[in-house]
Amino acid sequence: MGNIPTIRLENVSKLYGDSFAVKNINFSIAQGECLALVGHNGAGKTTLIKLVLGLLQPSSGELSIMGGSPQDTNFDKLREDIGFLPEQVLFQTNMTGREMLKFYSRLKNAKLNQIDGLFERVDLLAAADNKISTYSKGMRQRLGLAQALIGHPKVLILDEPTSGLDPLSRQTVYSIIDEEKKAGATVFVSSHALTELDNRIDRVAILNKGELVAIDSIENLRRDIGLKSIIRVSAKLQEIETISQNFMSNILKLEANKNQILLACPLDEKPILLKALFQLNLDLSNIEIIDPSLEQVFMKYTLDTENTNEEIAANG
Repeated sequence: MGNIPTIRLENVSKLYGDSFAVKNINFSIAQGECLALVGHNGAGKTTLIKLVLGLLQPSSGELSIMGGSPQDTNFDKLREDIGFLPEQVLFQTNMTGREMLKFYSRLKNAKLNQIDGLFERVDLLAAADNKISTYSKGMRQRLGLAQALIGHPKVLILDEPTSGLDPLSRQTVYSIIDEEKKAGATVFVSSHALTELDNRIDRVAILNKGELVAIDSIENLRRDIGLKSIIRVSAKLQEIETISQNFMSNILKLEANKNQILLACPLDEKPILLKALFQLNLDLSNIEIIDPSLEQVFMKYTLDTENTNEEIAANG
């Protein structure tokens, strides 16, 4: 992952009348990095993506992508190296999928012999020559992803890429994102599927009411806001009682009727607690480690949830 920013925003704001859609946004995305943009509906995610692409002009601030401003007259050449999947995919439904990809390939001066490979990647080859009017919502979404991949883009910008997809197709999308990142592409993805993003991104940017409230790796954000790891131990009642006596300050929930105990500790103290637990030499049936998810991190930053670990215990 390179250190040179592929996408850079400095004090970027967008005003509609007297209201800010986004306000004083500052961040950069390095070459080869995958950054997720998350926020509630109306937080400004789509506005921010449109600003990066040059589809909207900022009211103030500066931004660049691959060293050029989207407002520059020569930005069209750089645009050929950008793949974009919008939140709402719209195609001419009287065209076939193949005709549509040929059309976009010519717009990007890309080779036409890659089209079958694109259909294969998104699992649409069998429907390539069918009219788009016969495609389901999920098929149109996958066609949109194929369109974004035309020409092996250096920057991939995806707005809700798994919208309308079944679980298997969602997995295909995330596998493609992983492949593009490994190939060196910069990936900027906006999504509501927080659980699916958890282990696939380098950093996350959290928008709340148009403002950037946090940006860092998930691990650092977990640590910064004090969310704890949960260790669920299953064992016979006698072992559970021994654990409760030795870890009274860590007990989050005791379920004697289920022969389970839940222990909570700061992330940095997890190895210490586990070592102390094993040193008791107990006959344990199972140990499950539950680290705070991206969804819980998001809730903490946007809703200021005070009982996040208790919610993990209740729902875990």
